[in-house]
Amino acid sequence: STKKLLAQGDRLTELLKQKQFKPMPVEEQVVSIYSGVRGYLANIPVKKVGEFEEEFIKAIKKDAPNILNDIQKDKMISEENEAKLKAFLEKFTKTFIGKLNGKS
Repeated sequence: STKKLLAQGDRLTELLKQKQFKPMPVEEQVVSIYSGVRGYLANIPVKKVGEFEEEFIKAIKKDAPNILNDIQKDKMISEENEAKLKAFLEKFTKTFIGKLNGKS
């Protein structure tokens, strides 16, 4: 239990790192942190968390910008938007893990 909690902390620490002089917009930070605290990073190696976050943000901007737009507009994640975000994250995470394991 403690080991699992520490591993999640390591992943969240990696997730919170931002490139110098390139702060993320709030809506991108929200979905990124959501992915971490809701367990979507549990099977991602710590050293790959930054790559996951970068690809996740690119993918959501390209394929589901409405999720980010709604968060920016509403200043929160509505129940409807959360359902969309969960579905997007589940699909993206499976694809990302498959890519890590050599399955495209």
